[in-house]
Amino acid sequence: MNDALPTLYEQLGGETVIRRLIDSFYDHMDSDPAFAGIRALHPPQLTGSRDKTFWFLCGWSGGPNYYIERFGHPRLRARHLPFPIGVSERDQWLGCMARALVDSEIPEPLQRQLLGSLAGTADWMRNKND
Repeated sequence: MNDALPTLYEQLGGETVIRRLIDSFYDHMDSDPAFAGIRALHPPQLTGSRDKTFWFLCGWSGGPNYYIERFGHPRLRARHLPFPIGVSERDQWLGCMARALVDSEIPEPLQRQLLGSLAGTADWMRNKND
């Protein structure tokens, strides 16, 4: 008998659901004017951003460490320092993720858990005062 609790990766539904979540996130960022501030911080083509975020989220949630295998330790804050991230950018990022969580049909309690975990990380990424 396996007494281990399922990982967040497993609770979410694995790669298929995480890919759907990340694609929805970037689709919202790319099309909704409410997210223009964070969209402007990204390259014109979002394919690389989509893949890196997908790879990161798989490992962060307890699944395969695709990001680490490709790039080493994520060093999130250091990698984002070149980009001005304040309260507005943090809130846009979280708003975009909240919409993507709904679109991905992730159960509401799991949406709250995931968004709560990501909110701390998003706030930690701030590097400018608004």
